[in-house]
Amino acid sequence: MTQIGCANKLIKMDQLTKPDFAMRPLRLDSLEIFEDVVRCGGFRAAALGRGVSSSAVSQSINVLEEALGIRLLNRTTRSVAPTEAGEQLLERLRPALHDIRAAIDDLNQLREHPSGTVRINAPGPAADHVLCPLAFEFMKIYPDVNVEIVTDAAIIDIVEQGFDAGVRFGNQLAQDMIAMPLGSALRYAIVASPEYLRKRGRPESPRDLLQHDCIRRRFPGGTMVTWKFEKDGEEVKITPKGRLTLSSAHQELQAAIAGSGIAHLFEDYVRDDVEHGKIVELLSDWKKKLPSWYLYYPSRRHTSAAMRAFLEHIRNQK
Repeated sequence: MTQIGCANKLIKMDQLTKPDFAMRPLRLDSLEIFEDVVRCGGFRAAALGRGVSSSAVSQSINVLEEALGIRLLNRTTRSVAPTEAGEQLLERLRPALHDIRAAIDDLNQLREHPSGTVRINAPGPAADHVLCPLAFEFMKIYPDVNVEIVTDAAIIDIVEQGFDAGVRFGNQLAQDMIAMPLGSALRYAIVASPEYLRKRGRPESPRDLLQHDCIRRRFPGGTMVTWKFEKDGEEVKITPKGRLTLSSAHQELQAAIAGSGIAHLFEDYVRDDVEHGKIVELLSDWKKKLPSWYLYYPSRRHTSAAMRAFLEHIRNQK
């Protein structure tokens, strides 16, 4: 008997050809819920995001699968993942849902204020010191717009992950993206607590750091962050050594304040703690100028009214 294979279920051909088989009408929200479950990695997270119960989300998926006559999700006690059929549906569904949302958002132009949601992915330091202040002021001006900021240092496909925009360094942007600078050029600061410096002494050059306990950072992809310095045309790059390896700027700052070693962090991130004496800046004459943060968004995708308003808000801050 002919069979159609999917991830964990085989549907017999004669099941699809029986006279009483008819696909039930589909609701748009059930497709959106399916996308949310995959993006969030589970029913509970998707339910929290939508403000409904987990059972309601589960029931919606069950109805959708029954209507389509095929399993879309593999469920275990610990995880939820799309089947092959689910992946195929998602590939076509995501751009279609985005276009539908954008079409609805366009109606906001008929209102005094845009509405909808702006979702942005950004590294922690960029979110803390650049993006969040912009978003807070923006939300006062546009009370009908929701803003969701997800902090993540990994390089991701913002379209695939359902974001309107992302924030990264200028040299990390894909070619098919439109980018606009956020703030001025960046510089790293080398900092340590007074307690650490009393015990271990103060480095006088970047190479002296190799004799110190440095707080290292590992990128989401697994590579270790190198520290780069520049002074009077001389460039120095070191791979720091140390017992502590972390994955976020916030963790590094807390470790430096606690005396766990020397940290390598953005100036904006440490400025207040330096001014209050919790940490001391080192090698300030060796700072290397870096590109600014950039907000980027797809050049080939329709931009929602809410996102257009946010972009205009950023331009007006300059």
